[in-house]
Amino acid sequence: MIRYHEPATRRCLFFMIPTLGNGGAERVMINLANHLVRHYKIVLISLNDTLPAYPIDERVDVHYLIKQRYEGRSTRLYYAWLTFYKLMRLIIMEKPYKVISFITSANLWTGVICFITNTPYIVSERTSPQRSVGSCAGWKKSLLAYLYRKANAVVVSAANVGQCLSNITQFRKLDNLQQIPNAVTQFPTATTTPVHPRKFVLGVGRLVRVKGFDILIDAFALLHNPDVDLLIVGDGEEREDLEAQCNSLGLYGRVFFTGAKSNIQDYYAQAEVFVLPSRNEGYPNALIEAMSFGCACVAVDCDYGPREIIKNGQNGLLVPQNKLDALANGMNDILTNKSLKEELQFNATQINYTNSPGHITSLWEQTIFQN
Repeated sequence: MIRYHEPATRRCLFFMIPTLGNGGAERVMINLANHLVRHYKIVLISLNDTLPAYPIDERVDVHYLIKQRYEGRSTRLYYAWLTFYKLMRLIIMEKPYKVISFITSANLWTGVICFITNTPYIVSERTSPQRSVGSCAGWKKSLLAYLYRKANAVVVSAANVGQCLSNITQFRKLDNLQQIPNAVTQFPTATTTPVHPRKFVLGVGRLVRVKGFDILIDAFALLHNPDVDLLIVGDGEEREDLEAQCNSLGLYGRVFFTGAKSNIQDYYAQAEVFVLPSRNEGYPNALIEAMSFGCACVAVDCDYGPREIIKNGQNGLLVPQNKLDALANGMNDILTNKSLKEELQFNATQINYTNSPGHITSLWEQTIFQN
């Protein structure tokens, strides 16, 4: 791969995102900033002051544009002006070589400010376009489409995300799409200290509807395997509803909500099966993380990402959406078929090569410095 370290040693790159809290896009951006700061000046800008959920290299210059928010139309206008002023000031002062932004709201601010200041920029959509740009009001959608066309590149993590974006009327003229998948997160070495006293199926993610944990619980109830529990790692607004669902299905004492865990690598390494039950995705980090630890995986074939990661029957199992029995059967096949499980585990670890941080970072560098 082409490397740009020597001629670009002191170049300044801005990375902008709505928040640095818990989430896939946040993890990807922070990891990318941590890798690139070895060779470039990195300024990481968060529109809000949420504390970082993931470690940030001390050499990365972090800015929080808005410290506190209050509700009300007048205050929203004030915060919009404040965001505009602070971001404009930062860009004028630092004169970045390029601004890279993740997620639609940050992409909008990046496009507007960079257009005014004539600063090159790259935007990135990290999830289903129907949930992001597709849900915007007509005028906002048209503005975003114009700003995306003016960007040096529009980066998507999965090819089907780019196709879906291009299918939206206002975005049909996009000719600057670039696919860069997510890199595997580098975790500390997994320990052998048991995280749970029994065998378990694992789900990881925010407890929100789009992640489909209600689907996972319904499918788990169909397993009828009393020797295996279900562990769901993550926090979110649906926890109480999911716990009530478990109780109604008679799963009390079989399903455990652990909250977020700093040693998630131990859960991946010890799980019998990892399940991704999402209703839609962009490019699911939890899936490639589980695969990197050699965990046998079952994923719902949702839009988008899983079908670009899993080769069904080779490095994981891909099951149709809205088929609880297929999801339950996939889990059961891995739990009861040792040879299948071992084959999936071995092939899954190849993700460490195809999605290595070094390889993915080099793809980003090419996109940043060749566009």
